Amino acid sequence: MKLYTSQEVLDYHKKGKVGIHCTKAMDTQKDLSIAYSPGVAEVCTLIENEPEKAFEYTTRASLVAVISNGTAVLGLGDIGALASKPVMEGKCALFKKFADVDAIDICIDEKDPDKLIDIIKKISISFGAINLEDIKAPECFGIEQRLIKELDIPLMHDDQHGTAIISTAGLINAVKLVDKKYSDLKVVIRGAGASAVSCGNMYKALGVTNIFMIDRSGVITTSRENLSPQKQSFARDGEFTVDDVFKNADVFLGLSSANSVSQEQIKSMVEVPIVLTMANPTPEILPEKVLEVAPNAIVGTGRSDYPNQVNNVLGFPFIFRASLDVRASVINEEMKMAASVALADLAREEVPQYVKDIYNKDLSFSKDYIIPTPFDKRVLEFVTPAIAKAAMDSGVARNHIDIEEYKKTLSKS
Repeated sequence: MKLYTSQEVLDYHKKGKVGIHCTKAMDTQKDLSIAYSPGVAEVCTLIENEPEKAFEYTTRASLVAVISNGTAVLGLGDIGALASKPVMEGKCALFKKFADVDAIDICIDEKDPDKLIDIIKKISISFGAINLEDIKAPECFGIEQRLIKELDIPLMHDDQHGTAIISTAGLINAVKLVDKKYSDLKVVIRGAGASAVSCGNMYKALGVTNIFMIDRSGVITTSRENLSPQKQSFARDGEFTVDDVFKNADVFLGLSSANSVSQEQIKSMVEVPIVLTMANPTPEILPEKVLEVAPNAIVGTGRSDYPNQVNNVLGFPFIFRASLDVRASVINEEMKMAASVALADLAREEVPQYVKDIYNKDLSFSKDYIIPTPFDKRVLEFVTPAIAKAAMDSGVARNHIDIEEYKKTLSKS
């Protein structure tokens, strides 16, 4: 059921969703002289001689750029940079709402990967971190990897990694409920784009070895030609039909298209399957259809009107907040996994009453609650320190902080 009308959406977005405010007084002639000319020249000269001082004397240390060229906007496809702006503004609003991180949207009308990389590199000096968004595959892989190598600030393509981080948290808890080992799981992934590849890689990091990936041409096997490097890493020896790989599978992950999975395929899985169907707005198979043939299934979607929503807002605000606070040079695999584990841990904690009231449900760790909800205020103080610690432990943090003191600071945010 829709919670809004089209007119309500237009009214909400009118004149945008984010703004800029002054953080210092601007009330007197002296304030103006310090903020701008001539006083500001002292700071400019300092930064000219010591570039690192920009992190101390400008907003660089606390500002994220949300950058897109609009080539793969969720549910809409290649709609162009300008049409992607409402989505990017929304991302900036979520940064502020959930982790008190300032972000600005930058929509770049450029589809050539080399030119896009060059533009991003040239503007990167204004920011402490960069969130790439809605850039199509396979170009997004190369763009992200080149920028990570060539920049010294944290950068992440959230479409690739956000879904992976949250779905991995869900998988950790689902596997606890079914009491199995990661090495014993048979996983089927339908979809072979940026998110699917990143999910598969994180599942491998957990210890999953038996993964079948399906793209538009069928199961990805070593006999197929012209596979991208990302698909090659999931290619299996042998020949399989899609129905074949569903048989006795423990986990299905959908990042493809609506209604692309049948009840018969779900029925052929194990008795208690883990089914994460994340095509939006219509999943590969609706949860009620799954439960008709597998009543004990653990089911999650990308939608807010079903249990176990895989929602990227549980990841990116806190990953970037931690990255900025410790001045990480990159967002590495250790930090992403730390986020997943912390989210999984939080879902097993007692749920506060205010969260239950928001959802009008008696939420507790179970097959219908394997992932925390976005409105659980504890995510900031639970997940962010885990990411910061992983950055320090893995050697990519330039600021070393006391984690216990950091937790206290976050709890007051």
